Formats: sequence, structure tokens, C-alpha cells
Amino acid sequence: MLTIALAQPPAVGRIEDGLPWAERFIAEAARGAADIICFPETFLPGLRGMDFDVEAHDPRKLREARELVAEMAGRHRIHVIMPMELDSPDGVLNTAFVFSDSGALLGHQTKNQIAPEEDPFYVPGSGRQLFEVKGVPFGVVICHEGWRYPETVRWAATHGAPIVFHPTLTGGATRGHAVQQWGAQDSPYYEKAMVCRSIENGVFMASVNGALAFQEAATALIGPDGDCIAHLPYGEPGLLIQAIDPTDAHRLYARRFKPEALVSSAAG
Repeated sequence: MLTIALAQPPAVGRIEDGLPWAERFIAEAARGAADIICFPETFLPGLRGMDFDVEAHDPRKLREARELVAEMAGRHRIHVIMPMELDSPDGVLNTAFVFSDSGALLGHQTKNQIAPEEDPFYVPGSGRQLFEVKGVPFGVVICHEGWRYPETVRWAATHGAPIVFHPTLTGGATRGHAVQQWGAQDSPYYEKAMVCRSIENGVFMASVNGALAFQEAATALIGPDGDCIAHLPYGEPGLLIQAIDPTDAHRLYARRFKPEALVSSAAG
């Protein structure tokens, strides 16, 4: 069994405001015997282009924050997926860092498909990789990638991951569609997309949103057959802790995927 924790903190916009929430939820997840915890998209310092202020990009503060998160992971003996900004020669990358339960940095996954409204703030990364917790491989896809680029989840599933973590920040602090019921017909398509990503690959999908006044998708765990196993209340800070059996992720459709079938051949 693998016990996962999905953190839904408020969107804060400053590193010094986000770190206490990180400490709170990492400690709470560890007390709940979770093996791994995931936070929302660019939680430190916050996602740019939204309807709330985010402090200026500061590589020094971000490095110090990564060191603090690594220390939290090691002290509480839990794997941590912490989405943050990362500076690069080409610009700022939207990134998720993965720390082991000893505090070691296992690597990071960049957001490679950037939403159009994020173009002024971020540059796309490249490459995909899997990580492991308790011998279980997992992938990370970031927000827009999971909603509109299903091949990102398919990549993780075809490479053996029974679960994909999906840090996102979907909705708004002052405007948007305030969802009241999971999967409601009149809600934005996001929760339906979670179900599709799970069903079309036969994997667990762990989508992690921030607590927003106009939250357009729940922080939720979806099973390999598309059932919503659990989700947090909309708009409220909280932590979802859930045990899963990774062997339930049959990956049937991912394993039957034939990429060569997408290649056209000239007739005659």
C-alpha cells in the first residue's frame, strides 16, 4: 500500500507566507503516516498571471526555500513534491521539485506546455522523468499539461507509473466559477479531464489545487477506472490523506498504446 497526501493551501504570493503552510501540511501528512505529499502549482512563491499579486522572482530566496523544504522532508521522513519557480538562462521555469524522505533532492519536472496566458512569465521546459516512492514509480504533470495535453500523462503511464501527480492552480481569488459539487454538469471541464486521464490510462490521478474563493476544480484523487475516490471541500485549506494499492492501476490502455499507429504511411 502507498499512502499519499494532497495539500490544498491558500494561494499566498510570497515565499515567507507559503513556508508556514508547507511546514503545517508536511507535519500533518507525516502524522497521518503518508509516504508522500504534493502541493499545488508554483506554490512558492505563487502562480503568475492569476488575479492575485506574486512577489518578484528571486533566485536566492527560492534556493533558500528549497533548502528549507528539503529539511522539512528529512525531518518529517516524508517524500515531498514542491512546485516552485526555477531560474534558467532562457527565463523562469514552472517546476515541481521532488524530495525524498531523507531530504535528498531526487530531481524536478518542468512544465513543458505553457498556457498562452503564462507566456509573459514563464518559458517552457523540456524532458520527462519518473520518480519513486517506496519502490513505486510516479510521474508529475503540471496544470495545463494534464488538462489539455493528455500525452503527458500517457508518457508516465506507458513508462510504468501507476499514479500521476498533477499540481495545478485552477480558478481565481476574485473571479471565476465557484464549483459547489464534484463533476457537476455546469462546472468547467477540469474535473471531467481528471476522469479522462485516469480512464484512458488505467492509473490513479492525483490532482492538487489551491484553496481559491472561485476554485474551478477540486483537489481530488481519481481511481484507475475514473471513480473519484476522495476530494477536499472547495475554497477551504485542507489536506487529503488516502491509502491506495498501486497494483489496482492496471494500465491496460496505456500498455496497449501503439505509437506507431499514429504515423501515416503513403498509399501505394
